[in-house]
Amino acid sequence: MSNFKAEVFQNQFLPQGAREVHAIMTISVAGGEGVAVTSSRERLFGVICDTSGSMGGGKIHAAKDAIAKVVNLLPEDAHFFIVTGAGKASVVFPVSQATAEKKQQAIASIKNITATGGTLMSTWLAEALKQFQKMPNAVRQALLLTDGQNDDSDEQKLKTVLQQCEGIFQCDCRGVGTDWRVSQLQLIAGKLLGTTDIIPNASMIEADFRAILEKAMSKDVTDVAMRLWTPQGAKVLFFKQVSPDIVDLTHRAKPVKNLIVDYPTGAWGSNESRDYHFCIEVNPGNVGDEMLAGRASLIYTLNGIETKIAEARILATWTDDEAKSTKIDRRVAHYTGQAELAQSIQEGLEARAKGDIEVATAKLGKAVKLAHESGNEATAKLLKTVVDVQDASTGTVRLKREVAKEDAMALETRSTKTTRIPKN
Repeated sequence: MSNFKAEVFQNQFLPQGAREVHAIMTISVAGGEGVAVTSSRERLFGVICDTSGSMGGGKIHAAKDAIAKVVNLLPEDAHFFIVTGAGKASVVFPVSQATAEKKQQAIASIKNITATGGTLMSTWLAEALKQFQKMPNAVRQALLLTDGQNDDSDEQKLKTVLQQCEGIFQCDCRGVGTDWRVSQLQLIAGKLLGTTDIIPNASMIEADFRAILEKAMSKDVTDVAMRLWTPQGAKVLFFKQVSPDIVDLTHRAKPVKNLIVDYPTGAWGSNESRDYHFCIEVNPGNVGDEMLAGRASLIYTLNGIETKIAEARILATWTDDEAKSTKIDRRVAHYTGQAELAQSIQEGLEARAKGDIEVATAKLGKAVKLAHESGNEATAKLLKTVVDVQDASTGTVRLKREVAKEDAMALETRSTKTTRIPKN
């Protein structure tokens, strides 16, 4: 059983005429207090591996070894499949329970994998979709590994297939080496509520695969959505997951009925906690007015039956007390800063790629300052691979003349990871 608990952090007091209401909602899964949810007994893990020509040599050998070891690590009550892809997809091993016998059969099949051909990722995902559709009630997680760029001719088909895959399975994407395109994998992972990261060299594939499998096997509640009710006349300006990383879900809203929409959250595991940032525009009130600006509920669906597993209210109160209305909730301020940090990194790296030294220095310097102020040590460390920091507190930096491509790609892929602040 998983117990869900929701908390909202906000300053509900607004000056007269103000319209924007901000709130951070923390959802935690643990034992003890909260609404209990029966966990799914079925888990389906899919491996999608690039076998285009560029994967030849050491990369395909390392990938095959890593896949075989992941198969061996699967618990016997889990299910799995393996799809490879180049110009078209192949099912190396179809959906099967991870019994000792099936594992040995799968490992024998993995040994026959070879690398040749082009890269059409839409075909890989379409084949994976067929496999995932065989177990609709399972927690469904995929791992996609590639070393190259998707063919430009596949762009529209990829978007179409991603629409079909959305809500059916989640997918973590990994690029090995530095010849793949960050934006392409972020498109896939973003749509399928997964993560994107770089594996700088093939020898590191196995460790990364193990970490992804461990995380996937910890998930036991799937088909969960954040349901948001807002009053007549209100507008959701944005809705984002802001911890453990930033995922903008604003445009993923699906209408349930008038004034109510659902946002996908993906599967949940035990001992997991995430933060979400709501920004809702409401009709302005007069001093003394109070209103419910939003009601957010976490909804779990099993066999077509919905269960509310957590709920919190977002309030708005108008006041002429400046001491109340000018106070910014520290969590709202923190995550606003983390979003600004991620944006500064993205804009700085884009300017750097275009040779605009002045803008790149300003943006990355601002990122260094924000990372320093928020205590985001992981991002601060990554920033030091592309700039020489002279004074972190003021954001004074100098662009490095020589930057390894893998360092720039690591900063780009991990720029959305955030830190939390203590509760008190």
